[in-house]
Amino acid sequence: MYDPTLVQPMRDEVTRLGAKELLTPADVDAALKLPGTTLVFVNSVCGCAAAGARPALRLSMMNAKKPQQVFTAFAGMETAAVAKAREYFKPYQPSSPQIALFKDGKLVKMWQRHDIEGRDGAVIAQSLRAAYDELC
Repeated sequence: MYDPTLVQPMRDEVTRLGAKELLTPADVDAALKLPGTTLVFVNSVCGCAAAGARPALRLSMMNAKKPQQVFTAFAGMETAAVAKAREYFKPYQPSSPQIALFKDGKLVKMWQRHDIEGRDGAVIAQSLRAAYDELC
């Protein structure tokens, strides 16, 4: 587990966008039973989350179409909640960061670390917006 004080600004960066935190496995189950489109953002302390994933999420939330619900869980902090979310992410392997888009509880799009690492946030945001336009 990371120092909560160190992680708080990284949490705030995502929750300021309206993402609700998934702190327990029960939170994950409830979130993924909601109808409509749901995005789950697995946050991380890594550089690719800071340079790519979080800026991409921020930019993507400016799109006309976007998920009806946005949730987040922090890898290395809410370990049980993240593990539960990753059960829903199968057949994809765990990665941090990781962004999953669901429609009516079914996984329809996944961005893993290899889709994020080394890419500019604006490029990742384009991919997110394209998925929102198609699926939301």
